[in-house]
Amino acid sequence: MPFKKLAAALAFTVSSHGGVIAAPPDDQNLVENATALRDAALQDEGAYALTETIVTEFGPRPAGGANLKRASHWAADEFKAMGFDKVSIESFPVRKWFHGSDAAAVTAPYPQELVVTTLGGSVATPEGGLEAEIALFKTFEEMLAAPAGALDGKIAVVTQPMPKYDTGDGYFSMGRIRATGAAEAAKRGAVAFLMRSLSTAITREPHTGALYYPEDAPKIPGAALAPPDAELLERMAQRGGPVRLRLELSPLAGDSELTSQNVVADITGSEKPEEIVLIGAHIDSWGTTPGALDNASGVAIVMSAARLIKETFGAPRRTIRVVIFGAEEFGGFSGRAYAKAHDDERGAYILASESDSGAAYVQEIKLPGTAASAAFGRTFTALIKPLGTSVSKEPSSYGGVDVNRLKDVPLVSVRADLTDYFDVHHGADDTLDKVDPQDIRRSVATWAILTYLAAESDVDFRNHME
Repeated sequence: MPFKKLAAALAFTVSSHGGVIAAPPDDQNLVENATALRDAALQDEGAYALTETIVTEFGPRPAGGANLKRASHWAADEFKAMGFDKVSIESFPVRKWFHGSDAAAVTAPYPQELVVTTLGGSVATPEGGLEAEIALFKTFEEMLAAPAGALDGKIAVVTQPMPKYDTGDGYFSMGRIRATGAAEAAKRGAVAFLMRSLSTAITREPHTGALYYPEDAPKIPGAALAPPDAELLERMAQRGGPVRLRLELSPLAGDSELTSQNVVADITGSEKPEEIVLIGAHIDSWGTTPGALDNASGVAIVMSAARLIKETFGAPRRTIRVVIFGAEEFGGFSGRAYAKAHDDERGAYILASESDSGAAYVQEIKLPGTAASAAFGRTFTALIKPLGTSVSKEPSSYGGVDVNRLKDVPLVSVRADLTDYFDVHHGADDTLDKVDPQDIRRSVATWAILTYLAAESDVDFRNHME
């Protein structure tokens, strides 16, 4: 919806019942407050300003790095300035792995440089690099069909492109290529693995992301190719004859453990402080990107939503907790660390959710269990409809990489419009100019309404879990 039309729509309360949201009489104050909160969020510049600060002052923020530590202390100071009454920085161990240098080139039959980036967690190539003939597969399934030994001494290359959907389904369906491709290629004898970057843009900016090695598979280096370079290799292979590549990857890794940080900030509830509404976002990014969309904007959104609630109404009945996670990208270390540190709070969470789908407006929300069809779901749906956000009839089982580490917690799935998100996701082009100030305000409005209603109402999502 164009922003001018959105603003006009928000001049009145939307419903199918004579212009007033249907709600029980004792909940009408909640509806009026949530509407006021929504309007305030649409005029608030705070989320964009916070995103700008994170990107400008801290740049790439790999877990365990100095920039991540500085960003965590900044976040703690911001929470204190916002009036959160409990703020703590919780350190936890992460293994050492940082992006180093990476280079690739065709050596035959048509020598030329390629653009690649090392996949997160990859081992390095041997000193001086390696050179080998490629075995090219247009789909991951084709490579998986190759028998053991079929790739002996070769560099496996998968050029399967990622389709573009507003839901992000292309990424979620193809993530296993990045996660398991190197291990699967190694099982078949390959000495290295290259894949077409999980990107929906045709640019020479490859996108990184984590790969994983099972204990029973040899570890070979893995990297992502810029999409045009993957297509270049396809054309070379189609001309017949072997294609040879030289690959040199030098990540900075080691057995020593480093520490990363979670920042935990509470607005303690005025009546039920022991009941917690948790919203979170991860502040770490890969070392090759400033991570404006992934996930500086997510941090800014949840911080701003909670701040607006406190500024407008003070402390709600339940505790609002904002967690800024410090090691999501590299396997969710931060979620595991938080769950372990807060194990004594099991059963206290009314809901948990994570902002990790960019700065675009929220397109869809999934609530726990049967909540969507209950009174809360109907009221919430009417409040967020003018923002262009819908509530799915399907229950949520996923709240985000980090919050999903919590056990037996009602999870809310909040997904922004992902149409353009994977053009820059995990790439060097994930920069501040990709953040639309109007869209991020709409996202803050949705998060603020969800958080406020959950923290102030009597609804207990634990009773809606299936």
